[in-house]
Amino acid sequence: MADLHTGLARQRGCQPWPMPRRIATLSVHTSPLHQPGTGDAGGMNVYIVEVSRRLAEAGVEVEIFTRATSSELPAVVEMAPGVWVRHITSGPFEGLAKEELPSQLCAFTTGVLRAEAARPPGFYDLIHSHYWLSGQVGWLAKERWGVPLVHTAHTLAKVKNARLAEGDRPEPKARVIGEEQVVAEADRLVANTAVEARDLIARYDADPVRVGVVEPGVDLDRFTPPERGREVADRLAARRRLGLPERGLIVAFVGRIQPLKAPDVLLHALAALRARDPELAGQVTVVIAGGPSGSGLDRPTALIELAGRLGVTDAVRFLPPQTGDDLAATYRAADLVAVPSHNESFGLVALEAQACGTPVVAAAVGGLVTAVRDGVSGMLVDGHDPVDWARMLASLLAAPARRAELSRGAVEHARNFSWSRTASGLLTVYREAVAEQRNRLTAQLADDATVIPLAAC
Repeated sequence: MADLHTGLARQRGCQPWPMPRRIATLSVHTSPLHQPGTGDAGGMNVYIVEVSRRLAEAGVEVEIFTRATSSELPAVVEMAPGVWVRHITSGPFEGLAKEELPSQLCAFTTGVLRAEAARPPGFYDLIHSHYWLSGQVGWLAKERWGVPLVHTAHTLAKVKNARLAEGDRPEPKARVIGEEQVVAEADRLVANTAVEARDLIARYDADPVRVGVVEPGVDLDRFTPPERGREVADRLAARRRLGLPERGLIVAFVGRIQPLKAPDVLLHALAALRARDPELAGQVTVVIAGGPSGSGLDRPTALIELAGRLGVTDAVRFLPPQTGDDLAATYRAADLVAVPSHNESFGLVALEAQACGTPVVAAAVGGLVTAVRDGVSGMLVDGHDPVDWARMLASLLAAPARRAELSRGAVEHARNFSWSRTASGLLTVYREAVAEQRNRLTAQLADDATVIPLAAC
């Protein structure tokens, strides 16, 4: 569509549609300044941070609206050159669960509209909302500002409920309805993978013309593989950095501890591995790096208790959420990274691990079938049966040559993804949405017998 509009503009002697100058990014329930891996902070936070920085580098200013969670937070924080985070007061600063946030959407929307009203008319060219709560705010703001709304769901209630982990709470009907409304009203829907695009069309009746796929990326400067010939030395250094066992085999889980992410599957697989191959299992340490989140907050020590009941406590190490170089070190310290989630819209952990040269064993669900190239950069497991997981882990842990082969494939696969590529894809979507909006306005004015040149002229 972008090429079509460029061609029409050139035919009329005009310049192509310009990129948006300023974008209002909405992230109601979690701030890009929060630490991923605990609470409600996860891959979406990383996505917003990394994409916003790349957009700013491309000359597009980004203002991120998020809910204030402390009275000590400044109204506006410059996160990076050209990127600002604006804290909107809406409800109590602390003690408000994500499930309670719909009651504060009116207050949040008021704060967003007031911020825009203090600016010159037409200050924002486009709204990009993340998650359905933000989509509800964006739906109203786009009508008030007369700009297009681009929405990224990140997770979908109907998909989560269809693949619910045992004992987990289903997403409420209010969220399902809210998502349906946002899907119907957004000018563009950005899916992380073709799988998510199909879910939007099949489960939410989204217009296929308005659905586009823009895959997330990975920071290829931070998440890097060891130098050729230094694989063992770098793995040992990473283990020392984190205080992990220097000898033996490590299987790592990185992410929020909640039923959806299924770290319990990994502990059950470890117990099954001990029954299957005690000698091999005796060399294995499972590392869990993350904090309780979602329904996992109901029982924050449940995973520790499970390890005790399974009799594997001696082989399990718990680490807090890791950041920056420590996160990269966690991936490099491991022989394998496990991603046993019941659903993932993409799976950034899998991509980060592969960029560090660590093969991934993942559930064959959602975006993980894109993030992991089965048999090349890692292995996919159908279902969540611990016996199947134990069998797959054993086959790789006992085969260093196969792991080395997958490691090389993992690095090559990860190189196909970058945040600059993601930002470029989003800019194409933004330009299409802006062009379509302006064409609609031009047509409306023409119907009113008002003659104006094409917007770019």
